[in-house]
Amino acid sequence: MSDLSPHTARLRTLPPSCGPVRLIAVDGHAGSGKSTFAARLAAELGGAPVLHLDDLASHDEMFDWTDRFRSQVAGPLSHGEPARYEPYDWTARRFGPPRTLDPAPVVLVEGVGAGRRALRPLVAHLLWMDLPAAESWERGRRRDGPALTAFWDDWTTAESAHFSADPSRAWADVLVRQLPVGYEWLEGSGATARASHSVTQSDRSVPPY
Repeated sequence: MSDLSPHTARLRTLPPSCGPVRLIAVDGHAGSGKSTFAARLAAELGGAPVLHLDDLASHDEMFDWTDRFRSQVAGPLSHGEPARYEPYDWTARRFGPPRTLDPAPVVLVEGVGAGRRALRPLVAHLLWMDLPAAESWERGRRRDGPALTAFWDDWTTAESAHFSADPSRAWADVLVRQLPVGYEWLEGSGATARASHSVTQSDRSVPPY
């Protein structure tokens, strides 16, 4: 398991940002490794809840999920109550049975657009997976195979439009770069980001996405 403890200790001390909850956003291009990183970070945080924004998005509303996030997730959490949302089934193309997300000292929000303008006031810390779009998308296409080529064509068009209108990277508190072993954790301030230090992981069996 990665030694992310120096960073998770810092996250735990941040002021709450959504009622009693510290929302930690993990943003980046599709295929950049957000889900794997968020899972490892959540484990290091002692099993912190993770909201995957793929559960709020849909084929028809790839990025128009802000109202669902506010009403189903942020609203309840801001009052210390469990969030209750209906995760989208990307195969059946419909929203499924309700799922509960309990409030916790730290809750991770993972997905493309997690650091969008509308969410930033609710976020205690914004982490950006710092892998270029073309490389991220190629990795995602390779992961999902040719059957999803048409979906990826639609997605990359929508994602490009989203980040063109509402960029996240420039607002990131941390730029996370995946290394052959572990992650490099950089203080985010746009082009003037300065290196902090790297962490390593002993488990190489998990794919980098």
